[in-house]
Amino acid sequence: MKLNKTIILPFSLIVLYSSLGFAHAENKQAEMLDRMKISVSAAANRPVSFTNKEAAYYYTQTHLNNHPEWAWFEGLNIAKNRIFSGYQLFVGNKKLDTQQAEAGVYPYMLVRSYPEKWVEELQLIDYKNIIDISLSGANEQIGITLKGEKVHYLSSKNNLAFYSSNEGNYVIAVGPKIPVPIEVKGDIVYASAKSTGFFIAVGKTEAEAATLLNETRPVIGKLEKKRVHRIENYLASNTYFVSNDDSLTLAMNWIQSTMDQLVTRQQGNGIYAGLPWFNEYWGRDEFISFPGAVLITGQFETARNILKSFAEYQNTDKNSKFFGRVPNIVNPQNIDYHTTDGTPRFIIELLDYVKYSGDISLIKELYSNIQNSIEGSVKNWMDDKGYLLHADNETWMDARDANLVSYTPRSSRANDIQALWYQQLCAGVYFARFMNNTVDMQKWQTIADKVKSNFEKDYRDDKHDYLADFLSPENKADFTLRPNQLYALDLVSDEIFRWQVTRKSWEELVYPWGVASLNRQDELFHPFHLSPENYHKDAAYHRGTIWLWNNGMAMQRMIEAGQVETAYKLFENMNRQALTMGVVGGLSENMDAYPHEGKNWPKLTGTYLQAWSNAEHIRVWYQYFLGIRPDMIKSSLTLAPRIPAEIKHLDYNFTIGNSLIRASYASGKTTTYRYQFEKVNSTVEIDVFPYEIKLVPIPENTTLQLEANGRELNITILDKQGKAIYRTRSPESTSRLAKQKECNLFMNNVQFAHPIGLENHPVIKTH
Repeated sequence: MKLNKTIILPFSLIVLYSSLGFAHAENKQAEMLDRMKISVSAAANRPVSFTNKEAAYYYTQTHLNNHPEWAWFEGLNIAKNRIFSGYQLFVGNKKLDTQQAEAGVYPYMLVRSYPEKWVEELQLIDYKNIIDISLSGANEQIGITLKGEKVHYLSSKNNLAFYSSNEGNYVIAVGPKIPVPIEVKGDIVYASAKSTGFFIAVGKTEAEAATLLNETRPVIGKLEKKRVHRIENYLASNTYFVSNDDSLTLAMNWIQSTMDQLVTRQQGNGIYAGLPWFNEYWGRDEFISFPGAVLITGQFETARNILKSFAEYQNTDKNSKFFGRVPNIVNPQNIDYHTTDGTPRFIIELLDYVKYSGDISLIKELYSNIQNSIEGSVKNWMDDKGYLLHADNETWMDARDANLVSYTPRSSRANDIQALWYQQLCAGVYFARFMNNTVDMQKWQTIADKVKSNFEKDYRDDKHDYLADFLSPENKADFTLRPNQLYALDLVSDEIFRWQVTRKSWEELVYPWGVASLNRQDELFHPFHLSPENYHKDAAYHRGTIWLWNNGMAMQRMIEAGQVETAYKLFENMNRQALTMGVVGGLSENMDAYPHEGKNWPKLTGTYLQAWSNAEHIRVWYQYFLGIRPDMIKSSLTLAPRIPAEIKHLDYNFTIGNSLIRASYASGKTTTYRYQFEKVNSTVEIDVFPYEIKLVPIPENTTLQLEANGRELNITILDKQGKAIYRTRSPESTSRLAKQKECNLFMNNVQFAHPIGLENHPVIKTH
């Protein structure tokens, strides 16, 4: 079988802004969000998801709930309990046929407009287990019934109908939006058209559900406005972003919005790993997602609470081999410590939090957690070379079969684990220095130095132009080609070798749609995640399947090598996916490595909305395309913008410390960067290629203006009145130009990986 060549259409031919055509467009509160409307055709039939920012989420599809992986989760879910499986609306005796509706999706609402001029709107309320289903345009009775195998009508009281729940022993109350009499026929609740729709409220008892519904009814407009205002303020302040490319603007606003849906309060503050089935907190996923979800977006109080919450779950039993670890899984039913990388990432993100926020108080508060995290590993998991040991299933490639045998055994020293351990140790040294603890500082620095000095000796050889994926218990280097090495390049001092690894990884693992978990020449490569006629899906999970979270590091390494345009091709493709495929406005967990025959894009698989996919997309944009990397403890900020050529104009905000910084970019004969500082006194490292890097002190309430004219970079600081108070120039750097020329020759004509014939993959039955 031959696979079609991938075709990637330009955004301008795919996505356009559209304005809201319904009555609620008059609501000025929602204007910005209304402009983000994405219309979905019946043929596209895309997933739609909203959370209440606490423990509930609602999932459906725009037209027909028929997805093979996600359909089971339709409806309202609370704290991992499926409450009911969607609903059916009626006008008189006629069912509303969602397949005939025109669907429009907004960050706060799903709207279906029917041929009969009926309009249905679905909204959730922040921090309340209640759904608002509006139905306008009807001239006769309207009705609703709830779906679900265990959802049954129980009773009626005070014009409310009560139902059982699928799971969790909840009680569901259904009542009209405007208090009018109801009539129950079978399982259908009817009310007059003037009721304008129904509320569905959920409680542990009938009284609790009824109270929630009755107390919400008179203030629903205020609550919905508050929710809209929260989302709009978030997009208009912390994450404000506008570019000359409407598609880029729309995609970034949507990805920020769906990312923020996953920042919840199910068990304290946390980040859902993914929906529909990972509505829980995972140590690994939490801290991979942390920078893009809550640091770059300026949500420092939430970030602080997440760190403190995970610190409370740290294993403090000194007799346990898991002493010092933070959990892999935290959900209402279970806490599990079987992961190696969650704990290093916890400490690394504590450091990132400090650098973004400037909050030194948390260092003192959590220093014992830092000590436990490192000393527990030193005691129980460190070998004589300083490496961090682990079991087969304790890296992110953790899938196991029915007998608990790992599909991708990587014990006992995976390369990405050593990189994270090294970063954890370096972060520990940073914190120990701050605490004036020279004993910890010297001990941890010695271990870090040992790891780094041994790494290149043990993970490289003369036969391979890339790193070993892991060292076996017998000290044998395994050179299976996987993307994990991208995370280990900071342990490699040889810059040319770093370029080799980056190019090798890109051409063997990075497809136009994302990063594969195994190279396609490997005999265990699985081209399709879902291929039940050939194998269990977990057999493919980490042996070929695309993982979108790895895109962030793949793009970062390309940008570090000066290949901005190459990285941006993948970034654009992910924007296209968020706007036109899968869940509206977000990125999935996985994809097939290959498109199926006759298709030019693979199927999306795994969770429909995955935190680390969204978060890494956001992180690489801000930290590497825009080049914003703060260290508020040192009162320093690196500005290293690497803007793709097709972007001509940007306006955006970012937050560091206690200050919102407004920035802009405009390219032309002279390219201009402007950064407006208010409450920040900082030394800024200005790194605009190909000019010499400059350190410039920036007083508060000033604007930094950079003007690149091709020969030099003019640097000006302006006061509040726009008067220049400082000027300097940075010439082109001959050494930077020479190094980049060398790298460009090395990277010349780098290509995405591409599918090869299925006959080359023994896991697939081709006959």
